[in-house]
Amino acid sequence: MTDAIDEADRHKAKMANRKAAQDAEVAAKTIEKGLLIVHTGKGKGKSTAAFGLMLRALGRGFRCGVVQFGKGAWQSGERTAIETFGDQVEWHTLGEGFTWETQDRARDVAAAERAWAAARKMMADPAIRLIVLDELNITLRYDHLDAAAVVAALQARRADQHIVVTGRNARPEMIAAADLVTEMTPVKHHFAAGVKAQEGIEF
Repeated sequence: MTDAIDEADRHKAKMANRKAAQDAEVAAKTIEKGLLIVHTGKGKGKSTAAFGLMLRALGRGFRCGVVQFGKGAWQSGERTAIETFGDQVEWHTLGEGFTWETQDRARDVAAAERAWAAARKMMADPAIRLIVLDELNITLRYDHLDAAAVVAALQARRADQHIVVTGRNARPEMIAAADLVTEMTPVKHHFAAGVKAQEGIEF
């Protein structure tokens, strides 16, 4: 019994020390600002994480925007769900599908320019607190937009505005400009076992 009590006391003291250190670290963080967040990497879940973050912002009453650069105009489950928030969200799907589907660079560039114009308009709207730029990294990877100009505009965003950029192969200048970068790393994917994209999971 004494050993069990001693172990419990050691654990309590250890957790108390850990809590004190954690509380001190949190208290030292005093800056509040709009973030440039990048979700990249070869793993699944980049857009999913962005829309999860947007759901959190919507729950806090933020007005949000979405511009989808690469994905075609098909209705995804997340769009259907988010549309229930009505005017709290502005959503534009301005891509014409992935580049291997369109096979027309001029069309891809024109679609990217339309999407970027919509994004800039949202960025200029003082009511919009968070914007998801879905698959922007892919657009920049294929040079459908001027990467330096895009990154400069993102850096010049309003001080309280959060922007989330998704897509594989984030450009080095995008990573350098970002406040938070998460790389999704594939470990195992059901697609490799022959499982097709499924409603409610992939779309």
